[in-house]
Amino acid sequence: MLKRILIASLYLFSSPGVASADLTEQEIRWLKAASPVLAYSKKIKLPIDVVVQPKARPGTVPFAMGFVDGRCKLVLSMRGNPEAEAVLKDVPEARHRLLIETMAAHELGHCWRYAQGVWHTLPAGFTEVGEEFADDKSLREESKALRENRREEGYADLVALAWTRHRNPDQYASVYGWLESVRGHHPEVRTAHDTWAWVKLARDASVFGSTDNPFEDVRATWSRGLLEDE
Repeated sequence: MLKRILIASLYLFSSPGVASADLTEQEIRWLKAASPVLAYSKKIKLPIDVVVQPKARPGTVPFAMGFVDGRCKLVLSMRGNPEAEAVLKDVPEARHRLLIETMAAHELGHCWRYAQGVWHTLPAGFTEVGEEFADDKSLREESKALRENRREEGYADLVALAWTRHRNPDQYASVYGWLESVRGHHPEVRTAHDTWAWVKLARDASVFGSTDNPFEDVRATWSRGLLEDE
């Protein structure tokens, strides 16, 4: 069971006394790095709450997005998790804040899809053509779910890059290089995070639009990736 420590996501930054009493130094550092994304979510009225796990399982990702009762839940899983920052282990500390913000933007993409009621749906004009051939029904369902989740991860990766293109344009190449190293294509191991079909299309930031709306900016590139994902 998740223990909700923070309800209004930006409350942390207006009440430092409460934050220091309830949150660890590590959690505060991550949330401060994510604050531009949280502020944007508030501006566009996305229903995001921050939730902190009182004790996380080792190896759990530090940020994850859930959806409960019509609201998005940005879940921090750091307490008791020695691998919470494994994704940053080879990154100079000076770049941590930028990449945490990027990860938060990725989760923002998930929340947007949830809030719009389009989770696991294809855009207009697309038809599901994937087929599962395993005899075991559970394996067929698992294969379908994997494909659907991979599409959502691809969308969220593009939102993170579009966010960077507009909010931290001078850092785009650096962020892209990091994401490329994380998402590098391994065709022999297909996972929900094998998003290379989308990431490879965004090496040049010009694939994104000229607006500051990351959800609109990724529409065309996400659709292109859907045609290439197998």
